[in-house]
Amino acid sequence: MKRLFDLVLAGGALLVFALPMVIIALAVRLTSPGPALYWSDRVGRDNRLFRMPKFRSMRIDTPAVATHLLADTTSWLTPIGGFLRKSSLDELPQLWSILVGDMSVVGPRPALFNQDDLIALRTEHGVHRLRPGLTGWAQVNGRDELPIPDKVVLDIYYLQNWTPALDIRILWMTVGKVIHAKDISH
Repeated sequence: MKRLFDLVLAGGALLVFALPMVIIALAVRLTSPGPALYWSDRVGRDNRLFRMPKFRSMRIDTPAVATHLLADTTSWLTPIGGFLRKSSLDELPQLWSILVGDMSVVGPRPALFNQDDLIALRTEHGVHRLRPGLTGWAQVNGRDELPIPDKVVLDIYYLQNWTPALDIRILWMTVGKVIHAKDISH
């Protein structure tokens, strides 16, 4: 049932956002050198690696680390990168990852391949069995502001309490967070 929900929602969203995605891709290409999409290695269900697309919001020479580990995040942003991140428009290409089954609409955000502390904690608590999501319980309860152990506690809550109603609640809360650009630090 969850997979069918993912396919219907992601497919519908791709239809709605197709033209805006083309415009964003052109804007990325016109405002900075490099491709419109950035593909990062992420940890998916059962700790399998997959390639996750995002609209590129950072320069092509940015180190492949979690953004909070960069000394000065703003110096790495493209001219429209800050806007893309604040509006979460950089996440739209992940609809593709949902369609191909690497991600779900709702689930724990996928860890970077080198976030060993996050991966280990999620594995220890069984969270790694979940398909990662475009949005999740930790996203709507703190997002960038949460330390990793707190994110994992929220991921565990989601694992233990998942229902379709919880997914709908998370989606509704996500809309509010995106509209108000809340809890985004970089």
